[in-house]
Amino acid sequence: MKSSPEATDARLREALEATGHRFTEQRAAVYRFLSGATSHPNADEVFQEVRGLVPGISLATVYKSLETLVNCGLAAKLTYSDGSARYDARMDLHHHARCLSCGRVMDIPGLLLGEEIESLTRGLDGFSVLGYRLELTGFCANCSPHQHMSESAGPMN
Repeated sequence: MKSSPEATDARLREALEATGHRFTEQRAAVYRFLSGATSHPNADEVFQEVRGLVPGISLATVYKSLETLVNCGLAAKLTYSDGSARYDARMDLHHHARCLSCGRVMDIPGLLLGEEIESLTRGLDGFSVLGYRLELTGFCANCSPHQHMSESAGPMN
């Protein structure tokens, strides 16, 4: 359920003040966009959307605002081995699927249960799980090699 802009700003203001940061219109614009996004945007995508609302905003300000949101606990930074990062304002425990071709990130419904996690850690000699992050990688419907092969093969006779 989407929050009103006033509720979003109040949540932002509270989190910023609790961590010693100031509320700014730039941070508010970044958070408003991110909290309404389901696409897990990268900083460039956030910048493209937000600069229409705050014309003077710079890419550096967007990066700093995103990092501030992460530090305040209002966003998660999803980092990848290629050095890229995407941002997610959904802070409940959930998992992701990422397309290796286009980079699209999608939320996965459902969670691993405690006994499933326990079964994964059996034999790890006293390893104590404090948290986990599950990400499935593969190809989305638009990028699937099977999709492209069936399109290029044409109709079967």
